[in-house]
Amino acid sequence: MIVCSFFAPIYYAFFCHPHSCFFYLASISVLGALAIITLLAPALSAPRYRNFRACLFLAMGFSGVIPAAHAVSLHWGHPHIFVALGYEVVMAVLYATGAAFYTSRIPERWKPGAFDIAGHSHQIFHVFVVLAALAHSVAILVIMDFRRESATCAY
Repeated sequence: MIVCSFFAPIYYAFFCHPHSCFFYLASISVLGALAIITLLAPALSAPRYRNFRACLFLAMGFSGVIPAAHAVSLHWGHPHIFVALGYEVVMAVLYATGAAFYTSRIPERWKPGAFDIAGHSHQIFHVFVVLAALAHSVAILVIMDFRRESATCAY
């Protein structure tokens, strides 16, 4: 989900800059492949690597700061870019909050057994992931509006 969420904003933000577009999309694809390999490694599936796995996803997500900063510098002054960036920041905060619940194992750590069916940290994490995906969807719509309004590339 993280890898795929990079494609639309990078494609639209760097539509007129194909080398940057390719570089950023290739980079996140390689990071995603490394994450899959790491997650499928039986040795890293142990509970003691829970924090490592969460940090891996956060690192992948926060690697979007670099293309976001690049897009802002390329399109400085276009309000759509700043609005989209605001939604992407909200997305990042929601992902990070979900990861914090996941790694801290709250609330089941406070009351073992009480949250086995509902309210488990993993469930809370997924609620934050869905909210983050919604914020990201709005950001994509804003970036698509920006691209529609500036349909030609000025080289």
